[in-house]
Amino acid sequence: MGRTTAMKDVFQRHFLTFLVVAAMAVVCSPMVRAADDDGAALQVPKTNWFIGGGGTGTIPEEAKAVTVKEHLNTKIPLDLQFTDETGKQVHLSDYFNGGKRPVILQLGYYRCPMLCSLTSQGLIQVLNDLSLDAGKDYQVVFVSIDPSETPELAAEKKKSYLDAYHRASDANAWHLLTGRVDQIDKLAEATGFEYRWIASAGQFSHPACLIVATPDGKISRYLYGVKFDEKTVRLSLVEASHGKIGSTIDSFILTCFQYDGHQGKYALAAIGLMKIGGAITVLLVAAMVIFLMRAERRRKAQSVD
Repeated sequence: MGRTTAMKDVFQRHFLTFLVVAAMAVVCSPMVRAADDDGAALQVPKTNWFIGGGGTGTIPEEAKAVTVKEHLNTKIPLDLQFTDETGKQVHLSDYFNGGKRPVILQLGYYRCPMLCSLTSQGLIQVLNDLSLDAGKDYQVVFVSIDPSETPELAAEKKKSYLDAYHRASDANAWHLLTGRVDQIDKLAEATGFEYRWIASAGQFSHPACLIVATPDGKISRYLYGVKFDEKTVRLSLVEASHGKIGSTIDSFILTCFQYDGHQGKYALAAIGLMKIGGAITVLLVAAMVIFLMRAERRRKAQSVD
């Protein structure tokens, strides 16, 4: 009798622990979401990505003002019209089919003396490391911010991208576009991508970033710089697809990790720790219940004997 009572006491203590963890999850979850929302609204200051200055290393004052104003969860205007590398008139909606494939969007220009090529090379390098495949799992769209650039120039750049992507790829997964200034400006405004023509240097000043968008055209993530972390890019694509690409492990990681804009990568979140703790507690409680039920059956069997 004393043994059964002791087991019931243990069960009650574990059940109380479970209730406490559940209560903490309910209380803390809104706070974590609020903190995440604050981070999403943050205008992240960026290093000036201007390259040039007439070879003198001098950065003109007007080139220092450009940045990225993040518009997370904002719908990109998919009715904007551009010209693809074959000279065909297209709309952005042609690449956002609302299915499972997210889109990696880069704004820049094909004659950029250094930065755009470095960003594109960094993108292709990390895509080569991914197990996800261009075309099957995601689309890549590059939009030139220079209205004077031509489809012929875009076609040359696309060939170099395909040559650098070291795996069999559907050429239709890569889209290099040019367009009119009004369409470019609307896209730049919608994505928060600032740029400016610097006449004294004969080039554009602009940030270095990639934009990951959902299949229906909502901005999901901004990735900055010219080198990109494989895990961060993979999780960004999986998250943007709402779990329709990637593995079960990716989906599990996303329940425990959230994107940290300050670190520029996915980091373990408080809510993730709570979920892990809650799952462990549920397993412990279940194990205790099973143990007590078996002990009770054994006790009844022994009393019958």
